[in-house]
Amino acid sequence: MSKAGADEGGAGGCGDSAKQLEAKDEKGGKLLSKPSAGSSWTKVSCPCCFSERVEPLVLVKLGGKVGPETKRWLIKVIGAPQKDGGAALLAHPGEDASGDIIVVSAPRCTLLRAAEELGLCKTYRSGDMEAFSYNDRDNFKDSDNMEVFLTLAERQYIVKYELDGLRVQRDLRIPGLPESRMLQKRDNIWQKLSSAGVVVDTFPLHNRKKLKDLGEAWYSGNQLAQPLDSVNDYFGSAVAFYFSFLDFYTWSLLTPAILGLAISYFSGEVKKEMVDSVSGSKVIINDDDSGPMISGHMLQAMFSMIWSTVFMELWKRRSSSLSYRWGTMNLAERFAEPRPNFYGDLGVNPVTGRVEPLFPEWKRDLRMVLVSVPVVGLFLGLVVLGMMCFYWGEAQVKQLHKDWNSLLSQALLYIPSVLHIVYTNMLGNVYRNVAQSLTEYENHREESAFENHLTAKILVFTFFNNFAVLFHIAFFKQDVPLLRKRLASLLIVSQLVNQVTEVVIPFLVDRFISAPHRTESEDDPKEDKFRNQRTLPVFPGLFAEYIELLVQFGYLSLFSCVYPLTAVLLLINNITEIRSDAYKICNLFRKPFSPPVANMGVWQVAFEVLSFVSVISNCWLLLLSPRLQELCREGGLSSTNVLLLAVFGEHVLILIKFIMAALIPDEPDWIRKKRDQMEYTSMQALKEQKLQPEVS
Repeated sequence: MSKAGADEGGAGGCGDSAKQLEAKDEKGGKLLSKPSAGSSWTKVSCPCCFSERVEPLVLVKLGGKVGPETKRWLIKVIGAPQKDGGAALLAHPGEDASGDIIVVSAPRCTLLRAAEELGLCKTYRSGDMEAFSYNDRDNFKDSDNMEVFLTLAERQYIVKYELDGLRVQRDLRIPGLPESRMLQKRDNIWQKLSSAGVVVDTFPLHNRKKLKDLGEAWYSGNQLAQPLDSVNDYFGSAVAFYFSFLDFYTWSLLTPAILGLAISYFSGEVKKEMVDSVSGSKVIINDDDSGPMISGHMLQAMFSMIWSTVFMELWKRRSSSLSYRWGTMNLAERFAEPRPNFYGDLGVNPVTGRVEPLFPEWKRDLRMVLVSVPVVGLFLGLVVLGMMCFYWGEAQVKQLHKDWNSLLSQALLYIPSVLHIVYTNMLGNVYRNVAQSLTEYENHREESAFENHLTAKILVFTFFNNFAVLFHIAFFKQDVPLLRKRLASLLIVSQLVNQVTEVVIPFLVDRFISAPHRTESEDDPKEDKFRNQRTLPVFPGLFAEYIELLVQFGYLSLFSCVYPLTAVLLLINNITEIRSDAYKICNLFRKPFSPPVANMGVWQVAFEVLSFVSVISNCWLLLLSPRLQELCREGGLSSTNVLLLAVFGEHVLILIKFIMAALIPDEPDWIRKKRDQMEYTSMQALKEQKLQPEVS
């Protein structure tokens, strides 16, 4: 939202000063330790915002050289009304005016206005979810109690939303800083303060009681179901959607896991190939040559194509239901303020009429074409280089095994695969940092555009990095035993590496390195407890978690027909993954800000693309099935006819996939009706607003 900057005489709170009651916590004690004379929460004059208890939501850490004069000015900016260029929030200086922290909260009116701007849906007096309207606030349930009406994650994000939106109304000098740090008109205040070292950090505060209750219901007990509503309340819808998808995906693996076990046990052909892939040499298993016409590979391939389609369609239905329940299905599509890191020449936006930084679209496109694309291509070339080294190493150890024919040489057969997996993981970590820098350099105006371009870069590299070797082995070398061995190595080694790097190492670091420096007692001042939360590392986001699931889904949907135990291994891994991820986000990182989201965003599109590619992949892998090749030879089909038959079958299956997707609606019927009701209600409210000036 648009805000102008505040000068040194900015007013506090929602308006002028009024007597503020001392804040108390849930146990009846003081919310913050007794401040020095004249230090307290900024004042509010709006009667509906007056409260006996102020909830600390966000901590602002100031630089070590920030003086009291600068801190007082910043507190005034945070507390000034929005009409005067402030954030209309509540601020507390901590121990005293010379301290290095500011604790921030938000009054009722600021929270409600932001809820409308964000397009949140809340429970109306009729019991249905409706798009929240500030003018109609009294008709929404619990709208007088912010801790019930808005989730903790929503309240904390609104504080960040208001702080990030602060902009200077006119040229302004920051008290206590040199003239070179002067703010120019329409500068983003929070970004400038961060670059000047005034604001070092801004992060949401944990509520220890709620966090403890959440942990006991989430990862500490023996329960199988996740408390997704509690996760949404504490960590926000973005985190809740990830864990909901992880939960839905994990239990959806039961069916392919059972099928994979059955095929591995009852199919003599598959059993022989599994033993071959483990032993690294040909093993003869007595089996009747006259097996069934449809082999285990063919059954697994057909099932994978159907399962991936049904899974994604059912997830979209579940996602829409959760979006309705969490009040995010009607998020506002608005012309937002530029993201804080956006820069350009100051000018008038031709759409909104606001004065803001402008950056030519052609210049952004030029940067993407001349810089981003070549750099991404360079990293894809490094993937190819790694693949070539893998093939060279594979040939060397095969020759070594042929010469030695010993247990040692047999074990060495897996070394190239293991080394290549480590190489791709390291390359992926480096690339993620490079992709972040490239996307920043492209200078996207909106946060959504920035996230989409960053995710697109990550997805292209991830797909190429993780699946290029497998596709090359399957469709160019047509070496099914090597493909099976490679897939087995990926599934086993990658899962072990992920468990160690994501759980064991962070746990050991937290227990033996970080925890001793965060010791606190009940008698410690609240300010010290708040500061201790900053010693935790910043939450790295859900990129790595989604990528891990995407790669898993690719292994299962694209190649599981050559290794039927894929789903079994993934199911075992994901059952522990749910609890380990929950433990990490609750204990090993700072609490993240979480914007409200309606679904998984571009990640859902990525899973759907893999689901589509699985049809093509499984069709061509079927051509490599020994049973199908034998049937083609018996039928006297030439290689050309077999190829044409495969293309025809592929198109038929793609058509079936689209038909299945059309027959399973993305939204349940009741959700569609609720959405239509919301649109109708919004139209009626807009008509009433237009009629009011005419009547008056």
